[in-house]
Amino acid sequence: MSLERDGLALALHVQEGEGPIMFFQHGLCGDAAQPASVFPEGARLAVLECRGHGESPAGAVESFSIATFADDVLAAMSMLGGGPVIVGGISMGAAIAMRIACLAPKRVAGLVIARPAWTTHPAPSNMIPNLEVGLMLQQPPSADEVNDFLATATGRMLAVDAPDNLASLTGFFRREPRDVTAELLTRISRDGPGVTDNQLSSLSIPTLVIGHGEDVVHPMAHARYLANLIPASQLVEIPPKTRGREAYEAGFRGALGRFIQEIHHASSPARLV
Repeated sequence: MSLERDGLALALHVQEGEGPIMFFQHGLCGDAAQPASVFPEGARLAVLECRGHGESPAGAVESFSIATFADDVLAAMSMLGGGPVIVGGISMGAAIAMRIACLAPKRVAGLVIARPAWTTHPAPSNMIPNLEVGLMLQQPPSADEVNDFLATATGRMLAVDAPDNLASLTGFFRREPRDVTAELLTRISRDGPGVTDNQLSSLSIPTLVIGHGEDVVHPMAHARYLANLIPASQLVEIPPKTRGREAYEAGFRGALGRFIQEIHHASSPARLV
């Protein structure tokens, strides 16, 4: 499916299944395959690929922001029926979901904040690695640029503390179009969800916060902070990717599946068509 916004046909992926539908957004420079890989089988999933991601065209790079991406998701929710629905995301997708929950709480039956890279402050220090790669990508391509990044203080630190983060970051050097990737990394790394602690602490929406260790870009401290801030929240710590992709995905899928079932039994949100 596609959502028409600002002259762009944004890609909307909908997976039919049982229970309430969930809008589950991907992370920075990701696509619909990322949330799908950890989503419970048989559940109903909708993913809007953000501008410049997956099959969605970039449009004007000046529009790259968490606020714009959240507005696009709200429009996609309206296109499918309005809600209330479960809304969540991974990393940047989590920031999008937090913004939607604060701006339109009546349209959100449940909130999932997975591997958050933001709390309520813009340009957090944990996003510096993404910013550094974005700035490098603004320069002409170089055969040694990946090794140059690996040799930086950030690259050396990630090799020890968060090798999965490092693998993602070095992969950005191969992502096309290069100029769009550079703009996404620099603009979103300097951005934020545009919500306050007071807004989040006032939410009465059932919330699942998912985090794990051995991750510099998505620190477990962020997950704990948000879980403590949002009253109706539960925190689940899953195995990090560094312990094996299978354990990570199984832990993620299990936590998500249990939460979706809880929301389904508690509120039976309207089925969207």
